[in-house]
Amino acid sequence: MNVGTPEKFTDLLLAWNKGDQTALDRLVPLVYAELRRLAHRYMRRERAGHTLQTTELVNEAYLRLVDCSRVHWRNRAHFLAVVAKLMRRVLVDLARKRKCDRHGGGMRRVSFDDAMAVTWESLADLAPCDEALEKLAQVYPRAARVVEMHYFGGLEGKEIAAVLEVSAATVSGDWKFAKLWLRRALNGEKGAVDGR
Repeated sequence: MNVGTPEKFTDLLLAWNKGDQTALDRLVPLVYAELRRLAHRYMRRERAGHTLQTTELVNEAYLRLVDCSRVHWRNRAHFLAVVAKLMRRVLVDLARKRKCDRHGGGMRRVSFDDAMAVTWESLADLAPCDEALEKLAQVYPRAARVVEMHYFGGLEGKEIAAVLEVSAATVSGDWKFAKLWLRRALNGEKGAVDGR
């Protein structure tokens, strides 16, 4: 991916932090390919002719990104982690709307792995997964951020460690713990919220 120099990217993030709205317009072209890759990761299992396309997901995330004026940007990995979370929110919001529109808002339990396989038919199943991830974030916020950045954002351990300012080993431990915690929570098992 060609994002220009890391200094240029960071300079644009810092300019945006200081209120320069044009910095975002100069920043997005530097990472557009990466944003499309993130969106494609979400959408790759969708059926042909799906009403939400990769470009639309990028555009929706961009519109939400414009409103992120209170984020204190640090670097490319931090930026991509936030975008990954925004894309997840777009899909969860769509899933909830679709579920309410088609099924009267009723939800059913699904496993974490099943909820992570995004297909049009299972899109509504992201809602229980999102709820479980939100509960995890209340108890173990760092582990929830690791899930968001790794699973939803496609970031690797070193990148996540840089964003969270922890070691790669800590990220690995959080990832393993979060998967187990979420699996238990989604299956309704007792002890899902117990300590590590």
